[in-house]
Amino acid sequence: MNQGHHIDRDDQPDPARRLLDLFQSLLQEYGPQGWWPGDGPLDVVIGAILTQATAWSNVERAIANLKAVDCWSLAAIQDRPLAELSTLIRPAGYFNAKARKLKSFAEQVYSQHGGDLSALLSQDAGKLRVELLSIHGIGPETADDILVYAAERPSFVIDSYTRRILQRLGLAEEDWGDGYDHYQQFFHRHLPPETPLFNEFHALLDRHGKDPCRKVPRCAGCCLRSVCAWGLQQSNATAA
Repeated sequence: MNQGHHIDRDDQPDPARRLLDLFQSLLQEYGPQGWWPGDGPLDVVIGAILTQATAWSNVERAIANLKAVDCWSLAAIQDRPLAELSTLIRPAGYFNAKARKLKSFAEQVYSQHGGDLSALLSQDAGKLRVELLSIHGIGPETADDILVYAAERPSFVIDSYTRRILQRLGLAEEDWGDGYDHYQQFFHRHLPPETPLFNEFHALLDRHGKDPCRKVPRCAGCCLRSVCAWGLQQSNATAA
């Protein structure tokens, strides 16, 4: 994805136009994000599991520990005793649970695909997602991270930042709650199924959610302030 990426908006329904405008506004504000950090599908898989419920800076420390002892393959993860693996990834938090998740993933690839990660990832996107979700510790967000950033398939990743931003913009329906599928289907219905677009859009939403659109938002200077229902409501309340 680059800043010259354009999509034909002619005859698009209003939600599609709003999503595409949102994407272009964020891209203009922050530039391409260059996600996923790492080098290759294995990096994505390990990172996607380790980053659950923690900051990426913590994941980087855990990854450095794994690489320092050459525990950077599915075979090495499978062979490493659980207690040792837990200690290595301790900086990522929930280290005992995440060690079990890493081992479960490695076991799945070995038992079903002869240890060949590319064989797993080359499956049809729907079949791959079902298999990923069957693995211990792989939920929808982690599965879609792997689909987009490792398998390069268009499956939009939904996280707390995305939910918050869509809610504040007035794009989310009240009855969606925090339902993952509602949010994902909104993107799938109104955007072309392009992996580079889904990749960059998710990264930009995370970038925006970590700074101005945090839990306590910083609306002053926000690039979306003029189209944000929540921000406009707050501005009107202040003016009154």
